[in-house]
Amino acid sequence: MEAQEKSSADDDGGERGLLHSWRGYSYSVVPERLLLPRPVLQVALGAQHGVLLAEGGQVYTFGEMPWKQTQASPPTKPTPENALSGQRVVAVAAGSFHSGAVTEDGSVHMWGDNAAGQCGLSGLSCVPNPTPVALLEPGGAQSVPVVELACGEKHSLALSAQREVWAWGSGCQLGLNAAVFPVWKPQKVEQLAGRWVLQVACGASHSLALVRCVGPDGIQRPPVDKCNQCNQLLYTMTDKEDHVIISDGHYCPMGVEAREDPPPSQTLKASPSEPILPSHSSSASTAATPTPDPTADPEEFQKAGTTTATLPPSDSDPAPPSKAAASTSSAKSSPYPGEKEVKEYLRKLSDASQTEAKMANGGLHTLQTPSSGRGQSALNHLVVSCASAVGERVASTYEALSLKRMMNFYLPSSRLEALGGASDGGAERVRREESVQAKKSSSTGDIHEEEADGLRRRLSLPGLLSQGRYAVHLLSSSYGPLLSPRLLRKMGRSRTRAFALTPTGGGVPEDQEVFPTLQTEVWSWGHGEHGELGHGDNLDRLQPLCIKSLNKKEVIRVSAGAHHSVALTAQSQVYSWGSNLSGQLGHMDTPSTVPRLAKLSEGIRVWDASAGERHTLLLADGDCIQPIIYYSGQQVKEAGGEEEEVEEEDERPGGYTQQPVLLPFCMNLGFVSSVVAGGRRCVALSDRNVMGFISSLHELASAERKFYCKLCDVKSQVLRPLLELESLSSALGPAATELLQTLAGRFSLLSHLTGQHAASLTANLRRGRDVSSLLVLEHASIFLDVYNDYCSTVGNFFVMGGFHALTKPSLDIFGKSPELLQRLSECSEENTATSDLLVALFYLPTQHLHEYGRLLLKLATCFEVSSSDYQKLQDSCSKFEALTLQLKRKRKEAEYTFHFWKSFPGKMTDSLRKPHRRLIYESSNKSLTVQNAGRFSVNWFILFNDSLVHAQGVAPCKNLFSTHHIFALTTLWVEPTPEDDSGLHGLKVVTPEETLTLLASSSAEKTKWLRAINQAVDQALSGAGRDAGGSASKSDPPISRTASYTFYKDGRLKDATYEGRWLAGKPHGRGILKWPDGRIYTGSFKSGLEDGFGEFACPNKLLSKDDLYQGYWKEGKMHGLGTYRYASGEVYDGSFQDGVRQGHGMLRSGKHNTSSPSVFIGQWLQDKKTGYGVFDDITKGEKYMGMWQDHQRQGKGVVVTQFGLYYEGAFKDNKMMGTGILLSEDDTTYEGEFSDDWTLSGKGILTIPNGDYLEGSFNGEWGSGLKVTGSYFKPNLFDAEKDRNRAVKLGRLSVRAEEKWQAVFEECWNQLGCEAPGQGEHLKAWENIAVALTSRRQQIQDSPEVLSRSHSKTLEGLEVIPQHEGPITIERYHSIRLYLLKACDTTLHPLGRLVETLVTVYRMTYVGVGANRRLLPQAVNEIKSYLCRIFQIVRFLFPDLPEEGGLIPEPTANLPEENQETPADTRSESPKPGRVVSSSALLLPVLLPRLYPPLFTLYALEKEKEDDMYWECVLRLNKQPDLALLAFLGVQQKFWPVSIPNSLPAPGEKLPVISSSKDACFASAVETLQQISTTFTPSDKLQVIQLTFEEITQEVQSLLKQDFLWSMDDLFPVFLYVVLRARIRNLGSEVSLIEDLMDPCVQHGEHGIMFTTLKACYYQIQHEKVT
Repeated sequence: MEAQEKSSADDDGGERGLLHSWRGYSYSVVPERLLLPRPVLQVALGAQHGVLLAEGGQVYTFGEMPWKQTQASPPTKPTPENALSGQRVVAVAAGSFHSGAVTEDGSVHMWGDNAAGQCGLSGLSCVPNPTPVALLEPGGAQSVPVVELACGEKHSLALSAQREVWAWGSGCQLGLNAAVFPVWKPQKVEQLAGRWVLQVACGASHSLALVRCVGPDGIQRPPVDKCNQCNQLLYTMTDKEDHVIISDGHYCPMGVEAREDPPPSQTLKASPSEPILPSHSSSASTAATPTPDPTADPEEFQKAGTTTATLPPSDSDPAPPSKAAASTSSAKSSPYPGEKEVKEYLRKLSDASQTEAKMANGGLHTLQTPSSGRGQSALNHLVVSCASAVGERVASTYEALSLKRMMNFYLPSSRLEALGGASDGGAERVRREESVQAKKSSSTGDIHEEEADGLRRRLSLPGLLSQGRYAVHLLSSSYGPLLSPRLLRKMGRSRTRAFALTPTGGGVPEDQEVFPTLQTEVWSWGHGEHGELGHGDNLDRLQPLCIKSLNKKEVIRVSAGAHHSVALTAQSQVYSWGSNLSGQLGHMDTPSTVPRLAKLSEGIRVWDASAGERHTLLLADGDCIQPIIYYSGQQVKEAGGEEEEVEEEDERPGGYTQQPVLLPFCMNLGFVSSVVAGGRRCVALSDRNVMGFISSLHELASAERKFYCKLCDVKSQVLRPLLELESLSSALGPAATELLQTLAGRFSLLSHLTGQHAASLTANLRRGRDVSSLLVLEHASIFLDVYNDYCSTVGNFFVMGGFHALTKPSLDIFGKSPELLQRLSECSEENTATSDLLVALFYLPTQHLHEYGRLLLKLATCFEVSSSDYQKLQDSCSKFEALTLQLKRKRKEAEYTFHFWKSFPGKMTDSLRKPHRRLIYESSNKSLTVQNAGRFSVNWFILFNDSLVHAQGVAPCKNLFSTHHIFALTTLWVEPTPEDDSGLHGLKVVTPEETLTLLASSSAEKTKWLRAINQAVDQALSGAGRDAGGSASKSDPPISRTASYTFYKDGRLKDATYEGRWLAGKPHGRGILKWPDGRIYTGSFKSGLEDGFGEFACPNKLLSKDDLYQGYWKEGKMHGLGTYRYASGEVYDGSFQDGVRQGHGMLRSGKHNTSSPSVFIGQWLQDKKTGYGVFDDITKGEKYMGMWQDHQRQGKGVVVTQFGLYYEGAFKDNKMMGTGILLSEDDTTYEGEFSDDWTLSGKGILTIPNGDYLEGSFNGEWGSGLKVTGSYFKPNLFDAEKDRNRAVKLGRLSVRAEEKWQAVFEECWNQLGCEAPGQGEHLKAWENIAVALTSRRQQIQDSPEVLSRSHSKTLEGLEVIPQHEGPITIERYHSIRLYLLKACDTTLHPLGRLVETLVTVYRMTYVGVGANRRLLPQAVNEIKSYLCRIFQIVRFLFPDLPEEGGLIPEPTANLPEENQETPADTRSESPKPGRVVSSSALLLPVLLPRLYPPLFTLYALEKEKEDDMYWECVLRLNKQPDLALLAFLGVQQKFWPVSIPNSLPAPGEKLPVISSSKDACFASAVETLQQISTTFTPSDKLQVIQLTFEEITQEVQSLLKQDFLWSMDDLFPVFLYVVLRARIRNLGSEVSLIEDLMDPCVQHGEHGIMFTTLKACYYQIQHEKVT
């Protein structure tokens, strides 16, 4: 662990890393100083030699080194290892006779004796110079980087950067399943793979590893479910009748030697009824054979020997699975929890480590635990036997874990464990990801994974800490289903109240690398004849095994001597075990096979320890800052330091220590930073105290260690006994009990953090001794938060009278004279009350903050004031000092509040007493009254930190205060009333529902109250987290704030809760309002009312669904655009006004909105359909377009049906009533009176398609037999010219185009700020546009949907208002056109919104049933009216734009303007200068592309017959080759192309046109003309025609090789040919569309003539006869 990189910059110029060496402990010993040119960073000692690492990465060796061939006698001073000169070494290690070094890049170099392979180089008996050794993954070429080395007598261990252990050398201390020794090549210790190893240590023939407990903060490793060596499953599961036995007892048989086997062990039956199965019967033997207990009586071992055939070779490793188990193994890659991790949990959970588990039940033998034993819990397999699952593999290991944990909970033994000093429920919790993995891999279908998961979560006790709560869990019946009744009966006997007192990683962010972990385990393996493995026996272990008794002891460092081991804990205690022949264990148990505490006097805190051959060195804190050194073990004779010692048996008494002794010379060594023992030698590294820096660092670390020990004492001697008292909850009551548990949790968190910090400071002393790595600087906020939280919980408990209530329980525990409390709380006064002692004790940690401040300041004085280190230390110091003051103030507040509650007992005060509530000021001295109060009324004001309480009563009454009201401070505003002549000192208090005027007794009192209330409000708000910079000064809280409030007065908001922004007592800004009946409004508010965009949900009780509204509000009502989704399934999308539907809107009704049976789109008035609207009744297949009144069809209208019927006429009371025209699909027409839908009644004319007609009176429903009285006419007989059909003029009785969708245009005008179309100021309109764009853009940015990049770009372009005044030039005209294109591209712009709405209504009208050819004229007129009305808005915005048909003069200077026109709009009009302004030129490019599909469909339907004739002719004529067709059409031969350009062989070549050529002539012109179908606007289509003409002309000119002027006679046949060859499908529709929507100013120009030519071609083709 010492091996951390250090740079020479760490050296502060003083004397660092001084080396002192000595042997033994007699008074005459004087340490010898080894002189080196550089500070020493690390020392490692072997049997006769030593290795030094100096700053800069240089390595020196000293002592006897027989492997150096050149060496005649041992050198007197250290010599450099030149082989390493080019490398930067970061760590060194020494075994008995070999050495190793680790370089910066993680590579390993070894040298020395190699007889047992300990240098990892095959074929050499010794290695004279450092030689690289590679650690290679099997099959990998990349060597594994190493961070730490340890060397023993015949083996070496390396710790990789992945925190895995590698071993090489000889003996079982390698932990490898090797069949042959030595192992030359480093191999991974599989048993520890997947664990996070913190440190390794080697004894002569045993190994130790310090491992981080696997917990939520453990490292996720790829799961393993098979042994890497023997490829067998690591888990087996055996099915019994009513339960399953799960065994994780895989033991790898490879390399197991027979002599290693221990005597057979006693067998534990799983239950009284089951026979023990012999091993050959099934794989169950593995499971049924439990973990033997080495501490049990040896006779039991012998007796049980006959029971089973196969026996586990060691403690943790039961027998190898038999064939049956192996056969069930599955693919290696199975996603399975890591073998070692699961094994680890099982081990950890099953071991009730501190007490013996007596289970004398049926076939369960009593386990006898000798004094040294830690009861190896017999639960290991019994517990799991109740997992309710069946299958071949352990898919539910997790369940087993939960059960185990549960049982630990129940058993008496678990009581201490759950409360164990360092128990860590968090570390035991199975990780979530793993459980997911297990679910994936589970092969058993019926395992209740989720139940187990939930169970596990409920059981992992201290996990709750991380959420800042603390809970007591007792087993509830809900856990029943997973346990067998038999087990529950056993368990149910002892009920303990379990509290965990240790935080999990949750509260303190236990960053893997930053805060050192305290949740560790020690694993050991190798030879155990002296008990050095610590498992309570003298057996050897081939594989690493966890020393159970050190679990939860917070071991932070291990060291191994030749035959003994030492562990150092975070609480500065030393555990030692193994050989004690020379007293090296520091206690008198000889030898100890389990870890025991070394005997040190009270107050000695050990922080570094090292074990040598027969001695141990301890570095500790004494009374002063300077560290002291203790020695325990053998005395070394000075005379012959080098010669052999007397044989161990003949050791003279007094030749070794009885317990650790203080070395008298240690004070002369300066500030010792680490001690090293090895062979017979001792070494200490020390620093001189330059500028007091080193002493300050030592003082900081020492103070932290002392404080941690103090906290642990309080935890174990005060907190735990209190929490375990049965009478606790009755003495405290439930609320205070919960507070005490929270307090205990926070205390544990604080203690844990302190322990981690102490460990980190200790490590810093051993390594860098610099400031940069101090956690208290880097992570000061964590410390501050933990202290703050802790202090708050102490205050809360205090205020609720908790410490007073603890007086009686304390007497039960501490007796009448609580010396313990007096000592722990450092209280010097005599006869202090118990409650005061407890208060002092629990407030004690806050004094430690001051200590931090003092020591950091002391450190800061060692630096230059300008340096960054000084700055850092100074800042942290001031933070801690500030918090110290703040916590002192908090304590005073708590005391003041506590005495207030004591002096005002009563019902009212009881209801007001809350843990977090502190008293600030109160008016019992009559300092504050209500203005205009009655003569006998009494008012009492109490100001707390969260509320102002106003209590009222009547004077003579016995119980003075009858009512009280609480005003929360977060929604309280106070201001002084202006001083007037009457001399009243008034304060105005505003709350959401009340405004009080209070009178103070004097001006001073007024100021005092005003300041107190304002400060309290400010504090309450900053606690709730307010906007940064919200308050102007410290005393005045912001007038605008975020808070939550529940209304209580009658009215619209009664009992509703509002949470959001406030302004001076009213909701203002964004917020959420919830009513108790389920209504919820989320959105913006203004002066207390909903205003702006918001969402409202209102539950519909009948349909048990919500009505939902999303949209705009004004003054508490829906107003503006919105969408209302009714619970019935109807959806209204449109305008609201004063809370009702008004304006333009669409209502979709029906079960599924996708195929809703009916849709209405149109105008609404006062929540009713009124005005023009389109109603699509999908169930009937009818569509109505016309006027409405009060939800009824009334006035002119048109109805079309899916069967092609068309009605146009009057409606009344929702029926066809009055004059109308009815046409059926086959052109049968009725013109006359109607009385009901489709019912003829009265005079009329019925016309048959052939022109015959009936005139008279009609009666009956259309299509079901009409009664007719009248005359029949057949006009065609006489005057064939007058075609009766033409007489019916449609459109007369329908709504005129300009009357349609008026609401849509009105909305647009309103958005621009005009009352009526054209009335208003255009400057104001531009402002409104800018506001609309920015506010809506803001709203979109707040919403989760992301704007597309193009849309954002469009918006940015629109934010610039174009020049809208001044004369219009061509250039300005173009810029206006571009602006309009952009504006109509986004719905955020009023024009864009208008266009989008128009497109929607147009499609609603003319799609579906509305695609009726008779609607074409109306559809065309509607588009024209849109153009006209939008143009009116455009001219309003750009007032200087000429009116329709007006001229814009061309710029005279720039004549070649024609070429620079934008292609989209290029038109060569008649050559008079200037540009004609027309709405169609400006707006059709915007509108038509969006409306094109429905419109073109109508054209296609109308022109269907003509187009069919035309198409038939086109197909017929196109069968002819080119020349034949040209001849047929009468094209003059001079225009016939002789050859055509060939695109294939060479560009210049021409191919002759032969008689069979087809589609070759005029190909480019044909291609151009085909583009007419891909354009939208008439102007674009005309442009295509013009280009076609130009193409034809070009081709003819190149043919004739001269300029040429066309005459129509020449041109027409050629053009006809091109039209035929272009094969345009719906040419008739195209022609009609151009004709209808062509710009009037173009009709007589060049474009007009060309269009006429095309039209003529179309008619010509229809009537063409092929002879």
